[in-house]
Amino acid sequence: MKAILTVIGKDKPGIIAKVSTFLADRGCNIEDISQTILQGQFTMIMLIDLSRCGETLAELVGDAKTLGDEIGVSIYLQHEDIFNAMHDVDL
Repeated sequence: MKAILTVIGKDKPGIIAKVSTFLADRGCNIEDISQTILQGQFTMIMLIDLSRCGETLAELVGDAKTLGDEIGVSIYLQHEDIFNAMHDVDL
């Protein structure tokens, strides 16, 4: 199973390190990552492989929110299928 993790907040040192460590400690693999800083606001999107993760998606969502609160950013984690469905627009 794969998920999309997004991080948004004021830029500060250590955001990528803390989020990456959080995922690695749970057995999650980062398959792709994009990050940028927009006028002092840090933004990051990660594609995560959860197949070896030691927690359920629901547990990860809660733990990611807690981590975000601790480091002062918003962290959202959602199943890849939900992310794809939200961004699949038929014109």
